[in-house]
Amino acid sequence: MPGLSPFSRLATPVDPDTYGEYRIVRRPDDPRPLYRFSARLTDNSPAGFTPRAGRYHLYAGWFCPWSQRVTITRALAGLGDIVTVSYVDNHRDGRGWAFRERYGPDPVNGFTLLRQAYEATEEGFDGHISVPTLWDRATAGVVSNNFKTIGIDFATSFRHLATPLVDTYPERHRDEIEELDGWLNPVVNHGVGAAARPGPDGARARTALLHAFAVLDERLATRRYLVGPTVTEADIRLWVTLVRYDVGPNATRAINPGLHEYPHLWAYARDLYALPAFRDTTDFTTFTAAGAEIPDWHAPAVRAAA
Repeated sequence: MPGLSPFSRLATPVDPDTYGEYRIVRRPDDPRPLYRFSARLTDNSPAGFTPRAGRYHLYAGWFCPWSQRVTITRALAGLGDIVTVSYVDNHRDGRGWAFRERYGPDPVNGFTLLRQAYEATEEGFDGHISVPTLWDRATAGVVSNNFKTIGIDFATSFRHLATPLVDTYPERHRDEIEELDGWLNPVVNHGVGAAARPGPDGARARTALLHAFAVLDERLATRRYLVGPTVTEADIRLWVTLVRYDVGPNATRAINPGLHEYPHLWAYARDLYALPAFRDTTDFTTFTAAGAEIPDWHAPAVRAAA
C-alpha cells in the first residue's frame, strides 16, 4: 500500500501535500448510514457477535470525544481485561487515521492504516473511517463504528464476565437518558462547533448552546448527576464535550467567557474529572488549541448529594 514505511509496521508521517486532506465521500444515491457498521454484541446476535472475553478490540483516538465516551464506559464497566484497546495517531491526511510512533503499531492486526480494517471487512470500502471502531478477532472484521451503540453494549452485555464499577445504562433510567440525548446531542455535542463560528448560523447555535448550559446549571444545582443517583451514559455523553469546551471551541472565548460562568455545571464537570475513568482517559495535549490555557480541573468541586 503506498505511503507506508517499508521498515516498520507504522505509517509514514502525515502528508496532505501527497495524499490530500481526509474527506468523507458519499454518493447522493447511497442510502447507507455514515457509520456503516452497527452490529450489536448480544447473546443472541444474528451475526454471532456474542460477548466473550478477549474477542474484541477497540481502536480509539485520544483526541476524539466519541472515542472517549466509549473508553470511559469501558473503564466503568470493568472491561479493562475483557476488551483490549489501542490508539491511532492524533493527525490524519487523505489516508485516514493511522498508527504511528507516538502510540505504537496496531497490536492486533499489524495494520498501518485504520482503513485496512474497513477494507478487510468490506472489499472496496468507500465510506467513513472513524474512531471508535470495534474489531472482532474471531471473524477478522469490523463489528461497529457506531459510538453510541458500542457504549451501550459495553455497559450492558458483559455482566457475566465483569463486575461494573457502576451501571451506566440502568434499565429504569434508559428512556430518560435517551430523551436527554435527543436534546443535548444536537445542541451541545454537535452544536458547540457551530456556536464558535461567526454569522447568523453561529449566533443561533450560540443562543441554543448557552440556553442549554443555563438549563443544565439549574438542573445540577440540586442533583449530583443528570439522571438518577449515579453516573450514567447521559453524564458521559455530555462530559466529553464539556472537557473540550474551553480549550477547543471556546479557546478564544468566541462563545462566552468560559464554563465557569455556570458554576454548578462547572463543578459537576470537575466532580466527574475526579473519577479515574474520566481523568485517565483524558489527554489535554491531544485536543487543546495552540495557546489555550487549560482551566483548573483539579479544583475541589462542592456538589449536591446524589
